[in-house]
Formats: sequence, structure tokens, C-alpha cells
Amino acid sequence: MRHILKYIRPLWGCVALTLFIKFVASLMELLIPSILAKMIDDVVPLGDRRLIVLWGGAMVLCAAVALVGNIVANRMAAKSSGKITGRIRHDLFSRITHLSARQLDGFTVPSAVSRLTTDTYNLNQLFARMQRIGVRGPILLVGGIFITLLMDPWLTLVLVATLPAIAVLVYAVTKKSVPMYTRQQGILDGMVRVVQENITGVRVIKALSKTDYERRRFDRVNNELADKEQQVGGVMALTNPGSTLILNLGLTAVVAVGALLMDNGMTSPGVIIAFLNYFTIILNAMLGITRIFVLCSKGQASAKRVAEVLNAPEDLQVLPSGEKTGGAHIAFEKVSFSYEGVKNNLENISFSLAHGQTLGILGATGSGKSTLVNLLMRFYDADSGRILLDGEDIRTIPAGKLREKFGVVFQNDFLFADTIRENIRYFRELTDGQLEAAVRDAQAEEFIRAVGGMDYAVSVRGNNLSGGQKQRLLIARALAAGPEILILDDSSSALDYRTDAALRGALHERFSHTTCVIIAQRISSIRGADLILVLDNGREIGCGTHEQLMASCPVYREIAESQMGTGGEADGNA
Repeated sequence: MRHILKYIRPLWGCVALTLFIKFVASLMELLIPSILAKMIDDVVPLGDRRLIVLWGGAMVLCAAVALVGNIVANRMAAKSSGKITGRIRHDLFSRITHLSARQLDGFTVPSAVSRLTTDTYNLNQLFARMQRIGVRGPILLVGGIFITLLMDPWLTLVLVATLPAIAVLVYAVTKKSVPMYTRQQGILDGMVRVVQENITGVRVIKALSKTDYERRRFDRVNNELADKEQQVGGVMALTNPGSTLILNLGLTAVVAVGALLMDNGMTSPGVIIAFLNYFTIILNAMLGITRIFVLCSKGQASAKRVAEVLNAPEDLQVLPSGEKTGGAHIAFEKVSFSYEGVKNNLENISFSLAHGQTLGILGATGSGKSTLVNLLMRFYDADSGRILLDGEDIRTIPAGKLREKFGVVFQNDFLFADTIRENIRYFRELTDGQLEAAVRDAQAEEFIRAVGGMDYAVSVRGNNLSGGQKQRLLIARALAAGPEILILDDSSSALDYRTDAALRGALHERFSHTTCVIIAQRISSIRGADLILVLDNGREIGCGTHEQLMASCPVYREIAESQMGTGGEADGNA
């Protein structure tokens, strides 16, 4: 929780005022039973209506001040807790966006989503209730005991005797519930993951008739979460009934002892009635405090999960600049990398590209093609070896400066719900002329004109566009800012051969000074590349031009012949 306290400090004045108002309102509530006892024992026997109205008016005034004070304080508590939670959520979202890919893999996306939603909601409830009940409950409890002690010490001892039993109960329940809430949030992460996968892959699920299977998969994690919630609820359910039972036993004892004292003339009816009122106040205060302990249990678990992200160290730190070696625009020097630290996903990869050259990467699924791009853009750091840009180690280049050099289309890229214009611009300072040029180069001009122009509204994830249309918009987005390095990760798989050829022609003509890295499944997409890298299980099994690989790499030659005919020339001349 100490990591969360820094978010409370800027609003400490508002919180302090809320607590002061709650303090005053609670004191007013405590005065009402005392005034009632005074009226019953001293004022009513006198038969003076003026005094009765006066003391009755004092009770009404205390009740009104308590009511208004509680309403105002509750509204202030809601406002301040909302601001505190908003700042936590803002910083948490910002930190998640700046996590390295390896760190995000560790937390997982579903866990990040639940931390950003459910955990921050639990903290909001804790902040609000602590201001509403966290002060009022203890004041009513301590104040009630103090006033009753002044009124009748013997009856107060009966009441106080019940409190240690309640304290033991609350401590035991809280100690057991905190780990259970942490486990519950972990299961919730799993359910978010299942829901996310189902929403994202709904078309594939329906196409493969796996709706019933996915429903059963969801039922399993949902039932697991429900069982854990039931276990936690069963533990927490002991608090209120247990506290109520103990306090009601104490109330019975107070009535019995009070009756004996009245028989002996040691107390008065007004005191007994006041005691019953104070006992009710103390009972409600104790129940409120137990609810606070419940919220603290959930809040502590959520605060720990939020703090884990907020305090995550900077993973990809910028190293001190070294001496530039000059030479190639992009160079990999014996680069190896593993996601899990068990088996290398890339091993001993070396190549270099001059400015304006094109690298084609070919390989089976899982061969390390996208991993190579992730390393080049420094989403991950290589385990060994170096990656250089213009002779400078990319680990010495700040992330913002490094990534502004790139235009990239990832294998699983996204479009958002906005116009075609804004999807291509993507909140960058680009002119309409740059956007239109990018649309032409990406071969998207014809279909954009057909759907109504650049102001056509794209639905979420581009669901109202075909696969080829989405790929052309994504390519236009990558080209729009005139990147120094262009990365196309299997970005033409949905394009027909004619459009793919036109795209390659536009890139060759208008982006001749741009260094390109093209990951493709079709030989025709990379046949004209200056350098082609063939990967298999993370290892380089071929590197050279198309003609060199046809002569020296059996795997490449087999793929080329299967796609383009004997000799690999049929499609290449198309």
C-alpha cells in the first residue's frame, strides 16, 4: 500500500476536510442518545414544555447536522477517491504501454487488463469507504464507549468485554482472505484471457464449429472463478454474523445487568435507554469496521498487483553511446535470442544491408522471421551479438528516436474505428498530400474511391473491409511518413499477384533510398531483393540473392519450384 500513498498526497487537503466533516457529524450522532437520556431522566419529570421543546430541538439540530455532514462528506469522498483512482489508472496504463515486450509477456495482456479495471475498481472502493466509514466507525466506537463509561462504568464493562472476541474474529478472517483474493484475481486474469481470445477469434471459432468447445472452456474458468469467489465469500461471511452474534449477546447482557442495577437503584431508565441506543451505534460501527477490513483485504491484494506493474524496472535501458563503426545501414552480428531462455528462437544470425537495399526473409512458421524484426526494432534485446544502425548499437539509441526511423506493417496489425484518413495518419503531423501519396503507393486509391473516399468510416478492427483492403491501408500508414526503414511482415499475403507486383514497383520507384525488410511466404514478393535470408528453426540455412540461393540452398529452390515452376522463372516473369 505504501506505493499507492503517493497518489493520496496531492489530495490530502480534500481528504483531511472530508475526515473533519465526518468527525463533526459523528460527534453529533453521539450526542443524540445523551440528550435523550437527559430528557427522560431530568426534563420530562419536570413537565416543562419549553424545556422539552428546547432539548427536543437540540436533538433535531444534532440529527440535521449529522445528516448534512454525512451527505457532504460522502460526496467529497466519492470525488477525491475518483481523482485518486483516475491518476493511478492513468499511470498504470502509461506504465503498461512502456513495458518491454518481455515484461508484458511476463504479466500477460489479460492480467494487464484486469489490473487496469478490476484492481483499480477495488482501490476506488477502498479509498471511498475508508473516508466514509474508516473515520466514522472508529469515532462512533471509541466515542460511544467513552460516553457510556461516563454514564455507567459497570454496563460499559459488559459492552467492552465483547470487543476482544470481535477483534480476534476480524484478524483471523482478514489473514486468511488476503491470499485468497490474490488467487481470485489470478483466476480472473485467466477468464479475461479466454473472453479476449473468443472475441478476437470469433470468426475462426464459428468457421470451425467450435462454439460449443469454447463455451465449455469458458464454463471451466468461469466455474473455477465462481468456486474461488464462493470460498472467499464463505470466509468473509463469518465476519458480519459472528460480530452481530457477539454484540447481541453483549446487548442481552447489558439489558440483564441494567435490570439488576435498576432494581437496586443504581441506574435510571434514561441511562438504560441511552445504553441501548449507544449499543446499537457501537454495533453498527463495528459492522462498518469489519466491512472496512473486507475492503482492505481486497484492496491490499489489488494494490500489490498494481504496484507490481508500476514498480516494474526499465527493461530496455539506453546504454552509453559508443564509437560508431560506420559501414552498413543495418547489420546483425552473430545475434542469438530466446523468448523463454531454454531454446534459441534465433541463433548466430549475421547479415548487413546498405542504404536503400532490400532484405527478404523466408521461412516456415516459427522459424524466427518476426522475431528478427522484433529485435531490429528493439522490442526485445538480443541475448548475444549486436544489432547496428549506421554503425551504432541500437541499445545506445533512445526508443523514440530509434522507432521514428521505421515504417512497419506487422503480421497481426490493427485498424481502429475511425475514418480511413485517420487510420492512415494515426495522430501524426502529416499533410493530406502525404496521405494521398501513401494511398497511391500502397495501391489503395481505387478501392478508397469506390467506398466513398478518405472519410469512409472503418469499423472496429476493420471488419467492414476485406483482407486485401486492410493490408493496403496498413501499408499506406507505414509509407505515409517517408520512413528510413520499411518493414513489411507478411503484409501482402492477402494481395493478388498483380497488386503485389504493382506495390513492389511503387516501392522500387518511389522509395529507392528506403531500406526495406520484407517477410513473405511468396518467392515473387522477395525475388528481386538485394539479399534473401532463409531461416529454419531460428538458424540461417541460406543467404544471398535469388540466383545464388537457387544454386546453393535446396530448401529455397524447392519452395521456388513449387510456387513458380521449374527453374523458378514462371511467376518471376509474370
